[in-house]
Amino acid sequence: MTDTQLRDDICRFGRSLFERGLTPGSSGNISVRCEDGGWLVTPTNASLGRLDPARLSRLDKDGRLVSGDKPTKEVPLHTALYDTRSSAQAIVHLHSTHSVAVSMLPEVNPRAVLPPMTPYYMMKCGATALVPYYRPGDPAVADAIKGLAGKYSSVLLANHGPVVAGDSLEAAVYAMEELEETAKLYLLLRGLNPRHLSPEQVNDLVKVFGLTVPEHGHDH
Repeated sequence: MTDTQLRDDICRFGRSLFERGLTPGSSGNISVRCEDGGWLVTPTNASLGRLDPARLSRLDKDGRLVSGDKPTKEVPLHTALYDTRSSAQAIVHLHSTHSVAVSMLPEVNPRAVLPPMTPYYMMKCGATALVPYYRPGDPAVADAIKGLAGKYSSVLLANHGPVVAGDSLEAAVYAMEELEETAKLYLLLRGLNPRHLSPEQVNDLVKVFGLTVPEHGHDH
């Protein structure tokens, strides 16, 4: 895919996410790997609803700004995910309400924030890890992400928001949407003792769709 197509896709998906209320104001950021090993990323303090393709930040493979506006302060977060997940071609980070809410609950399992509620959550996200709170842009968050050793494609930053990596921008956006809807379901059903997928049903999904679920990711 050409640089121009990637820029247009970032702006198109960013606008869609913003217009549906999935990340307010100037929150959230998106990055995509380019063929030369560098990447395109949304600028700092930019609304995903009003991105300019020509002003997206273009970084080289070492993370240095080549052209465009100053990049998001969350570059260390994106870098850590790319470094530990070789399959990652795009990363989406939002401040979506229900995912942030779940990240603040005391009972969640850091190795599997959400239970296996639906097949599509399992197919798109697998399991979601919780990373402790860090100040936005804190380089230490990169170490926390690296500590997950690339096992998770979806992560919740405590009191902050979700981060999802995908093998394409479209895949990352779809997984992010599934994560947010599952977080919404979790909050709607909290305290009602809902039926989750059984271990046998999860294993069936893993077998049929070739899913990779982190060890202990759904041991509850």
